Amino acid sequence: MDRFVQRSRPSSVKLQGPPAKKARLDQLKNDHHNDDDADGVSSLASSNDEADKFPTTAENETTPKRKLKRDRDPDDVVEDSEDDDTENDVAPQRQTALESALPEIKADQDAIEEYEALKLSQDTGEKDTLRDTAARIDSRKWVRGKSSIYVDAFNLALDTVLQDETHLFDDKEKRVFEQWRHLSYDAQYLYVRLFLRKTASWHRIERLKYHSDIADIGSAISSLLEVRELPSGQAGDIAGQDETEDMQELLLSESFAFADDSASCIKTVEEAAALLSLDELKALAKEAKVQGKNKAGLLKALCANASRQAGLLSLGLRRSSTNDSTESSDARPKDGLENRGLQRSMHIFTKILAITGPLVRLSEPVFKLFERVHLVFYRSTDWTAKSLTTIILAKIARRNFPEYLVCRSTNIFASRRHLLEFEYAMRQEFEVDKVLEFNGPPGEEGFRKVLDSFETISARWRALLGEEQRREDTVYEFGEGSYLRRFNAAHAYTRIAHKAAHVLGRLHKYTEEYELLTELLDQRLFHPSRRGSWYQRRALLEEHYMWKLDPAPESPDPETQKRHWWRIAAATCESALQDRNCHLTYHYDLQKRLLKLEKRLRIPRRLQHDFGHVTLRQPEEHTVEGIQLLHDDPAAVAKPGRGPGTKTIWLDELGEADEDGGFARVSVEEMCLSHYRKQGWKGYHSEGGIIRTLFAYLFFDVLFVYVPNVFQTPFQTCPLDLHTDAFYPARASEINHRLVEIANGGAEKLLREVHEREGERRTCVVGLNWDFDVGDLLQLVSCFDGEALAAVCKVMAQDYKSRGGGVPDLVLWWMRMEDGENETSSDIGRGTPKGEVLFAEVKSANDRLSDTQRLWIHVLTGAGVRVALCNAVAREVRTIG
Repeated sequence: MDRFVQRSRPSSVKLQGPPAKKARLDQLKNDHHNDDDADGVSSLASSNDEADKFPTTAENETTPKRKLKRDRDPDDVVEDSEDDDTENDVAPQRQTALESALPEIKADQDAIEEYEALKLSQDTGEKDTLRDTAARIDSRKWVRGKSSIYVDAFNLALDTVLQDETHLFDDKEKRVFEQWRHLSYDAQYLYVRLFLRKTASWHRIERLKYHSDIADIGSAISSLLEVRELPSGQAGDIAGQDETEDMQELLLSESFAFADDSASCIKTVEEAAALLSLDELKALAKEAKVQGKNKAGLLKALCANASRQAGLLSLGLRRSSTNDSTESSDARPKDGLENRGLQRSMHIFTKILAITGPLVRLSEPVFKLFERVHLVFYRSTDWTAKSLTTIILAKIARRNFPEYLVCRSTNIFASRRHLLEFEYAMRQEFEVDKVLEFNGPPGEEGFRKVLDSFETISARWRALLGEEQRREDTVYEFGEGSYLRRFNAAHAYTRIAHKAAHVLGRLHKYTEEYELLTELLDQRLFHPSRRGSWYQRRALLEEHYMWKLDPAPESPDPETQKRHWWRIAAATCESALQDRNCHLTYHYDLQKRLLKLEKRLRIPRRLQHDFGHVTLRQPEEHTVEGIQLLHDDPAAVAKPGRGPGTKTIWLDELGEADEDGGFARVSVEEMCLSHYRKQGWKGYHSEGGIIRTLFAYLFFDVLFVYVPNVFQTPFQTCPLDLHTDAFYPARASEINHRLVEIANGGAEKLLREVHEREGERRTCVVGLNWDFDVGDLLQLVSCFDGEALAAVCKVMAQDYKSRGGGVPDLVLWWMRMEDGENETSSDIGRGTPKGEVLFAEVKSANDRLSDTQRLWIHVLTGAGVRVALCNAVAREVRTIG
């Protein structure tokens, strides 16, 4: 396959400048409290989890506000278009673990069309010239009835699942798959494009403008509407006796169709009116003489009007009736009036369907079945249209990948029962997320719904915890349990329990919250990355609230009660600091609370904990002056919603001249980098890129060590669990040994070995940017204190996904030999070079530190690394056109 691929070009950069890198990602909103489900498996339509900190306390420990992406407004009307490739997902989507593990692939429309043109050429055996292929792409004639990357990817997922995990589906479902294979290309293409919208909603046939892709759209729709029989008999077993009724919707009946039509399924005015656009609804409401402030109001008024007319007439009342002229229903021809009311309602109903025309939607049972197939294939519900295309394009991309053992295990879901329960659990989890995140402030009613959801699954959750602990003790041998647990229903249930604890705190039910936090901490298998936040919250409750709610029996004195619970809180902090799954990012707060409690308890100084060796140093304050450029018409360039954080333009007085011989226009970071270089520092403006590159070098073999189930394709750049909390526990021994090796000064040797082995091939590895000069990297690690570099790497290993953002803008170092002279790249490894590392966070007038930036400053200063806040000050301001 390698001969088909083109190696990525190294960026053309100056030796002293930063290497080519991706555009900076948006800062993670939730700091170290970011949702650890954003990888692998997550809710059906999930967004980032709310912050793990809990309600307001005496110490101002509040739940930070966050902006939430919401579901699409139901009033919006999605019009089908020929090139609607985004497919308008129902809720915010994140990458699947499989997508995160694949290399960066160009997956735009051009790449898709090139693939389809190549596929057509291979299928037909034609040997067209490049000009002929380009002409086919421009005209799109090659698409019709021939090939589509969407259909190929859909069938790839289905074939892969049925090859390895057919035991997860019953006879009825397998019959559906057989019928799918007998569908024409046109029918499959139409189904897949509608399926990618991830919702079984109604679509107007006249707006399904896939005419350049489908030869006969009418025939395709007819094929999908055809009713097909299924074998009789019971479906497979269902998980959990208590959930049986709730899971019935996941099963098929005695017959099925791939799609439904409006003529047989839409029976009421309410159902029909919901399909109108706002303009169409306004016109119809005007004719019916009803009013409403918005679409929802118009719908309600129109449906009420149709219902009222039928209802009043059936009772023998006319609209002209008054208190003086009302006659009893017995004095009027009731049947005739009922007919008139029904005719009125039917008139509105017919009018609506005349406006919309025939409609089609995907059949819900089959839609859910194929969703289940993709859940099994991607090991996630966050797949999108891009997920399908990316895996195909990755296969044909000409890249070099690391050598590892591919293992797509068939035991991710032990049985059909486990799969169905897992799917049910995620739907429950999504309902909780919908209350807390997608529909505005939940209020007390929303909080009650969350607690009700938890009560529904709490018994099953506790039973599954016990089952998984027994499995951990007797079955798992190679660390595979950490990743496999993400596909256990208890994983979703534990997250619901976490949310329920948050809600209990918001409702000031501190006793129940404390008990649930204790229960969460007593289990060690699910969501280990959250243990730090659970310890923090439990210690806070013990310090401030529990002495009132659960007083010690030995004395009624309040001060005695407080001291009793302070001792318990101190013990909680000690346990947290000793817990290997309590991440380093929580240690500072826990240490601070423990020292405060020991002072309150008046523990002798000699017996108090001493965290002086990890005391955080305040970042240094540096000031760099320069010439700032401002546009003479700020409104012309300002972007809506841009306030603090807007990029500024500066002149680089210390750098190389531009093409006209003047000072180059640069960002504020580049201007400050030139200032440091003038002082003798070397460095990059990398914004975390150099840290990720060092981590990839130093943990190359650890990343690709054999762990079952995490390498499912031969073209991954990392294991599937890297972006989850399962990565560290599954390789704890290998990671800890590597950290010791780095702390003992072995980083240079590790880096050099990997570069000599992989550098020429430019192997695709997550985070590794081959454009960084290896000599610079070797100098950088030699300037790092070994223990400091190991601490940085440990933070990355514990939470790679969340720690990718917030690293200070500039990474700087300088070296000296014993004679004081700077060392060159060729001298590295000869003798014992010494130097210093400095991380600088550049701030102009519009910038403020984010939570993730503060966290990294704490991590670096706690490891003994110098950190500076570099304030860029405009010595002069010039106006430009």
